[in-house]
Amino acid sequence: MDALQNIAWPAPAKLNLFLHVNGRRDDGYHELQTLFVFLDHCDWLRFQINNSAQIDLKPALADVPLEQNLIYRAAKLLQHHASSPFGVTIELDKRLPMGGGIGGGSSDAATTLVALNYLWNINLPVDALAELGRQLGADVPVFVRGHSAFAEGVGERLQPVEVKEKWYLVVVPDCHVSTADIFRHKDLKRDTPKQSWNELAQGNWHNDCEPLVKKNYPEVEKALRWLIEYAPSRMTGTGACVFAEFEHEHEARELLARMPTWLQGFVARGKNLSPLYVTLQQVYARND
Repeated sequence: MDALQNIAWPAPAKLNLFLHVNGRRDDGYHELQTLFVFLDHCDWLRFQINNSAQIDLKPALADVPLEQNLIYRAAKLLQHHASSPFGVTIELDKRLPMGGGIGGGSSDAATTLVALNYLWNINLPVDALAELGRQLGADVPVFVRGHSAFAEGVGERLQPVEVKEKWYLVVVPDCHVSTADIFRHKDLKRDTPKQSWNELAQGNWHNDCEPLVKKNYPEVEKALRWLIEYAPSRMTGTGACVFAEFEHEHEARELLARMPTWLQGFVARGKNLSPLYVTLQQVYARND
């Protein structure tokens, strides 16, 4: 177990390569169609297991009370569900921006569920673990399942798909976009017709949240205006991050080098299999 406690578990970023809003349901949630792909750019978490049943997280995130932190909530949820006697100290190396639309909090929660399911010797099947994750947020199950997916419904119906693993320049505007505010907004476009995956796989993708976010967050509009001069670009999720897609790494890195000082960003490779599951497979292989 000591060796396992030294493992850094990745919580990868995701991109929504498209996000189509098909309508609003009677319960206030929205019918969506979206395509999730993982990136090899991650937060990192370490887990020190103990027998105290206490759950601690360090460092504390500014402006996020411990009881609201998705990492803490994920650990408590799994502990309660499995009646586990164990506790844990979780150390977070935070590299993904908060409120960026690349899944940082949801990914951290999923990595916590997957890692502690193994380290606490709970061994829930992935379906049960994903169902627990759904209680924490609509995007958590895709991170738990760990494969690129076409999602429908409110994001809960996931169909694993294979997409070409391209390179991305992800630009991080200096603002925090509230997902809840965007989906509540009266001006959100909500009428994109549903299509089958076979139709959508042909391309012609867009993000229905992008026009509204650009209108209300000038930092996003300005970042997209710069990025789209060089490559086809769009927003991921409800923002704030925007991205451009490339066939080759050097193309993305050359544009990163030209990025103005008022922007931040990173280059990453798209991955069909989540880096979290690569780590999990390595852990299983090491301990067989």
